[in-house]
Amino acid sequence: MYTIKFGTDGWRGIIADEFTVENVKRVAQGTAQYIKNKHSDNLSIVLGHDCRFAGELFAETTAKVMCANGIKVKLAKNFVSTPMISLGAVKHKAALGVIITASHNPPEYNGFKLKAHYGGPSSPSTIDEVEKAIPETVNANLKSMEELINEGMITYVDLETLYIDEVKSGFDLNAIKECGKKWGYDAMYGAGQNVMKNIFPEITLLHCDYNPSFRGQAPEPIHKNLKEFSALIEASKNIDCGLVTDGDADRIGLYNKAGKFVDSHHIILLLVHYLHKYKGLDGKVITTFSATSKITKLAEAYGLPIEITKIGFKYICEKMVTENVLVGGEESGGIAIKGFIPERDGIWIGLTLWEFMAKTGKSLDELIQEVYDVVGSFSMGRIDLHITEEIKQNVLANCKSGKYTTFGNYSIEKTEDLDGFKFHFGNGEWVMIRASGTEPVLRVYSESSTEEKANAVLQACKQTILA
Repeated sequence: MYTIKFGTDGWRGIIADEFTVENVKRVAQGTAQYIKNKHSDNLSIVLGHDCRFAGELFAETTAKVMCANGIKVKLAKNFVSTPMISLGAVKHKAALGVIITASHNPPEYNGFKLKAHYGGPSSPSTIDEVEKAIPETVNANLKSMEELINEGMITYVDLETLYIDEVKSGFDLNAIKECGKKWGYDAMYGAGQNVMKNIFPEITLLHCDYNPSFRGQAPEPIHKNLKEFSALIEASKNIDCGLVTDGDADRIGLYNKAGKFVDSHHIILLLVHYLHKYKGLDGKVITTFSATSKITKLAEAYGLPIEITKIGFKYICEKMVTENVLVGGEESGGIAIKGFIPERDGIWIGLTLWEFMAKTGKSLDELIQEVYDVVGSFSMGRIDLHITEEIKQNVLANCKSGKYTTFGNYSIEKTEDLDGFKFHFGNGEWVMIRASGTEPVLRVYSESSTEEKANAVLQACKQTILA
């Protein structure tokens, strides 16, 4: 029997290998059992799929299993983004939201994400209960879609229009359209494409058509995957800011007018700066262990509480549900802000920054400089080391035992181990080692004052741990 485990953001597997109809039935049954145990007074879900191959098949399979358990399904007719499902769970008052997506994974993957009734990732405790309830097989007699629709167990809902209406009420779209700036958007063939085509048909659009293979490219919004968009911006000399979203549109990528990538660390800082300094909003700033220390410095400069969590947006979401949080974000591009659901949303965050630029009349670089004026300039680095499991475990053992006291010429002054191992060198410089939970991979992160120095830290760490 294939053991199904949820990672930091859902269960994912290779289509027709681990991610099969039978295994989706099993996960759906475990989810249904959880709903019956914990939400017996509200047996309903909102369900959808993104642009990936066979999404409709897997969504309908999930719907049939839910209905066999007496759970009513509000089903998105066409592909949707993860934020649409989260918003739909809130607006339709469902016990859970379920979306069939593998987010930014390569095209051969699909996945199964759970969203809570409050419109964000389900808590770790919920995921644990669902995992424990997953059976070895599902033997229930499943009715056809036509039968279930006729019985009223499945109802189609328009989550895209619901989301677009929320965007229209949440932003000054006229200011964004009429400020004189030019915008670009790369959907990476993902589920954000229809929303942006609907709201901004006049802007430069790239990869905004249906292509379940993503042209062979993992739809992850990092620069190495976005060279075409970067070159387009640089060549046009007429796009003031380029927005990118991933496969299910919950992560953001951003480009300035020169076609240079702006990472999530800078985006989080810009959001804190805009929401507090310009809009007068308060609240806690929450970020994960791998994010820049400049976020703490900016929060302290503005008198805002700051909290660092383990890596994974679910840890941020838990805080957003119960506390007054201004901005919550992680290094990988998942960011949420006050005033919307506690969910990562690449489009929502991108429009917030476009609105910032439109209302101030300033460029992205000018706004980043305003942040630098408070916290100083910086650069982040990251490499993923694909190694053997033996080497990975050996490096982790060395980290735990305190074997490393230097990395090249960098002397370690302090070590933190909240989620991985972060080694501080002073003056805001650090390197962090964190192991993948599912692969023989070590992720190494760094921060320094310049890109060259951040990369030098990475190389010094790599040479030491692989010596």
